[in-house]
Amino acid sequence: MLKFSIAAVLIGGNGRNGAKNEAAARIAAELTALAHLSPDDALNRLNPGGQPLNAEQVAERLEKYGPNVVAQEKKKPFLLEIGERFVTNPINILLTALALITWFTGEEASDRIGAAIMFAMVVMAVFVAYFQEARSGNAVEQLRKMVSNTATAKREVEEAPNDGVVADSDDDIEMVRAVRKVEVPIDGLVPGDIVFLSAGDMVPADLRLIGAKDLFVNQSALTGESMPVEKFAAADPNAPNALEAKSLCFMGSNVVSGSATAVVAATGANTYFGALAGSLVGQRVQTSFDKGVSRFAWLMIRFMAVMVPVVFLINGVTKGNWFEAFMFAVAVAVGLTPEMLPMIVAINLAKGALKMAKKDVIVKRLNAIQNFGAIDVLCTDKTGTLTQDKVILERHTDIYGDENTRVLEYAWLNSYHQTGLRNLLDEAVLDAVDADTVQHLHAEYTLVDEVPFDFTRRRMSVIVKDKAGKHFIISKGAVAEMLAVCSSLAFEDDYKPLTSQHLGEVKAVAQEMNEDGFRALALGVREIEVKAAYSRDDEKDLTMMGFVAFLDPPKDSAAAAIEALSANGVAVKILTGDNDTVTRNVCRQVGIHVDKWLTGPAIEAMSDEELMLATRDTPVFARLNPQQKVRVVEALHRDGHVVGFMGDGINDGPALRAADIGISVDTAVDIAKESADIILLEKSLLVLEEGVLEGRKVFGNILKYIKMTASSNFGNMFSMIGASILLPFLPMLPVQILLNNLLYDFSQTAVASDEVDQEYLAKPRQWDLKGIARFMFGIGPISSIFDYVTFAALWFVIGANTTAHAGLFQTGWFIESLLSQTLIVHVIRTGRIPILQSCASLPLTVAGAVICLVGILLTALPIGAWFGFSPLPTFWWPILAAILVAYVLLTQFVKSWMVRRYGLL
Repeated sequence: MLKFSIAAVLIGGNGRNGAKNEAAARIAAELTALAHLSPDDALNRLNPGGQPLNAEQVAERLEKYGPNVVAQEKKKPFLLEIGERFVTNPINILLTALALITWFTGEEASDRIGAAIMFAMVVMAVFVAYFQEARSGNAVEQLRKMVSNTATAKREVEEAPNDGVVADSDDDIEMVRAVRKVEVPIDGLVPGDIVFLSAGDMVPADLRLIGAKDLFVNQSALTGESMPVEKFAAADPNAPNALEAKSLCFMGSNVVSGSATAVVAATGANTYFGALAGSLVGQRVQTSFDKGVSRFAWLMIRFMAVMVPVVFLINGVTKGNWFEAFMFAVAVAVGLTPEMLPMIVAINLAKGALKMAKKDVIVKRLNAIQNFGAIDVLCTDKTGTLTQDKVILERHTDIYGDENTRVLEYAWLNSYHQTGLRNLLDEAVLDAVDADTVQHLHAEYTLVDEVPFDFTRRRMSVIVKDKAGKHFIISKGAVAEMLAVCSSLAFEDDYKPLTSQHLGEVKAVAQEMNEDGFRALALGVREIEVKAAYSRDDEKDLTMMGFVAFLDPPKDSAAAAIEALSANGVAVKILTGDNDTVTRNVCRQVGIHVDKWLTGPAIEAMSDEELMLATRDTPVFARLNPQQKVRVVEALHRDGHVVGFMGDGINDGPALRAADIGISVDTAVDIAKESADIILLEKSLLVLEEGVLEGRKVFGNILKYIKMTASSNFGNMFSMIGASILLPFLPMLPVQILLNNLLYDFSQTAVASDEVDQEYLAKPRQWDLKGIARFMFGIGPISSIFDYVTFAALWFVIGANTTAHAGLFQTGWFIESLLSQTLIVHVIRTGRIPILQSCASLPLTVAGAVICLVGILLTALPIGAWFGFSPLPTFWWPILAAILVAYVLLTQFVKSWMVRRYGLL
């Protein structure tokens, strides 16, 4: 769901967006004309005859109008996708430009080889990332197909006659046509379809209402209005435009409360939403993860922009060959560029998505995996998360708490006859009544009208008629809200006024039920005068009949999961619409210590600052409406927390969008699934803990590459500058720098397979550029120290101290640089002692070993001459081994000191 007002897009449009706006204006005019018509005339215009569509009509209209899909991300052709990956990343653009410059200006064969290596780096980054994301996307798409949004439509269907006739085969059965309410995938709706709406539904297309009952729609995505808008079926001849028409509902909005019948006016790109949304396909709001990757990339590029000219000038001045200095500076620029960063990020995120997919977790956005690992506060509802999601009606009592059959019958009439979103409590009521009683109630009462549930009144009512023609209103809802509309109490055979004394006694009975772990709802009834239509204004002067009390036992796994999340640095806070007593009782059973709690009315009286302070030590927030849930999430944000929100109800949609990561389940209402970033096929906190840890592993492995690249590049700059000043020749040929970089980066593609130490997973991890810089300045110079040691050994011991021996010097430093970078990975990847306390994964170890072997063989085989390598003397290898051992030991010492001084980096 888009998080801004599409109405704003209409302002100042030009070009392609201008054309979109013209289409929107045309569609808006057509919809406005429909709003001016009566319901019957509108239905006949869209569906002549007003009859439900059959399969042939649906097929014809699908062919004419296309599927009901708006702003769908179409899969791009392979070459276009690859081409965009080349040109949309600043690092790829930089490398491509450097490669072109090297190719067209180079004079030696090695320059062509260097340009080819640069192209190879870009190609490797682009193709590996593409195939990893495609593999992940395909796996996740298979799971996403299991979670689809549907709409309830009235269609004419063919079915076998229900006459008990058994045929020998399907061909022997003569099918009959019947009109049925069916669940239709949203993309299968067509103009003229008759659909039904209830609380929690997304509006599946642009609709003209033909019947509505207390219908409130949230259309903030279209208009920016935060408050729900009431809609009616009657003609709206004074509507100035489509968005303000009271008889129209638009795709992109959702039903907050009430129910309606409507006819589909437009689908897909022909909707008001679709005419504008096409230009927004692919746009994403940058997350903190995206911003962190971008900031690091530009930090390295700016660092390179300062240092490379310095290297160029020093070499040009000291050696007199400005062209050679230029080619060397180009190679140094490539060496400093974190060219594999986009690929490493993509591989890690893709692998994370694949692992989550195996656990039946649907990742709608890859970056959500890292956000999963960054959360330090998880807000969740109670029902179905802490509890078993299997509500049982345990008691049905009068106002004194004694069993009462009449109360159960009234509760059944209320639950059975409502047409809105039937919840678990209603299902429990329906299951508790025996077949004979159901038959009797069916015969005795018929539905007249209803007043649907909403989260302000916290109750719902039905109006029924008995055989004598009398009308009764039956209301069921939260105890406090029901007492507010009751004026009398039902005693054994009499009704008495509700006095303050009686009020206290009734509340005490409800409180006792809550303290026993029950969720109690109250029942109110009164005979009501006969009239054409009823509304919430009729919910008054009711007689309090008694209570229905439900039990939703805690899940066996809830306590262990909460303990595990807490051990991993994630605080669990309960945000629920249920009352605080029941919620606290459940929390105690699952190990959440509750010494403070807040209710919705108390939050309403708080300022934003007061609420922020209160969230620090309050684990339970009860009796919340949707906006109060959003306020709690926003208060946690202001206090510096990364917040996850798990919900599945209509009242959770706004909070799911407000959180850093929204988590829902496949059984959630449409708007909750649409608002979520991650969808669980199993509603369990244990799955959440696994997701949190997986997110931290992904982020940890990405940071390993970043820390290694940053520290290595920083140290290499000091080495390059010093060598350029001290040596009469280039310390390494441009093609050798490029080859070194290519081999090292290739070895790092396996970092996504690496394990992450338990202490790193123990708490949430977020971007910390200061920590990365500290690591770069602390570890980077160490590599430079041993580069200078290598220079000294090559110059004084090996004798590579003249221009004639430049190839020997360059080969020696190439090997030392490649092996030290590749081996030091095992030190940098962990806060522990490498190998002894923490081993790298087998793929990372093998990749490093293979690359080291390839580098050594390149210098020894005839092919090495292509890159300017010279064979190294045998006694160089013990010297190199000593340098590498000393380098590893000093790096481990400094790293351990930094871990003790600053904590894990």
